[in-house]
Amino acid sequence: MTTQPSASPQTSRRRQGAVAFGVLGAAVLMLGASFAAVPLYRLFCQATGYGGTPQVAKVAPATRGERALTVYLDANVAPGLPWKFEPDVTSVKARTGETVTVFYKLTNLSDQPTAGTAMYNVSPDSAGAWFNKIACFCFEELKVGPRESLELPVVFFLDPALEKDETMKSVEALTLSYTFFGAKGAAPVAAVAAKPKL
Repeated sequence: MTTQPSASPQTSRRRQGAVAFGVLGAAVLMLGASFAAVPLYRLFCQATGYGGTPQVAKVAPATRGERALTVYLDANVAPGLPWKFEPDVTSVKARTGETVTVFYKLTNLSDQPTAGTAMYNVSPDSAGAWFNKIACFCFEELKVGPRESLELPVVFFLDPALEKDETMKSVEALTLSYTFFGAKGAAPVAAVAAKPKL
């Protein structure tokens, strides 16, 4: 039986260095992936409507569909943010392809300027792919002065293509839900659309 000659100290150090470099490279790669995961997931949800994420559109479709669904409006504020936040109405009827504008009212209840960011979703989750926002205050950091109130518009439509989706056949109503979370260092609100007179 013959024995293999042991590696020289120099060869052994090279192998250890290569292993250490490989481990360090894997750690850096995993760290980078963790930072990229949130924005990539957000892009995926916005593109597919996954998890009830509404779509973003520039204009409404040229044609209207046949179905009308009830859209319930939900408003929430995370603990610690001294805001009152509520929709002007609790629900609206929306015909597919029709542009709908709703307003939410936001009031800072404190004597200090505060800032917040709104997150949103649509339920049931299957409706997210068909709910299209043209204008909204989502993901914008809003700075609201002491005791100040704002009217925040949301303009949306339901894609007429939802009428061909089997998962939407039995859906008669959906909920658009917003939750404001506290934010630091937000820039002042440049302009918020005033509520039009009817």
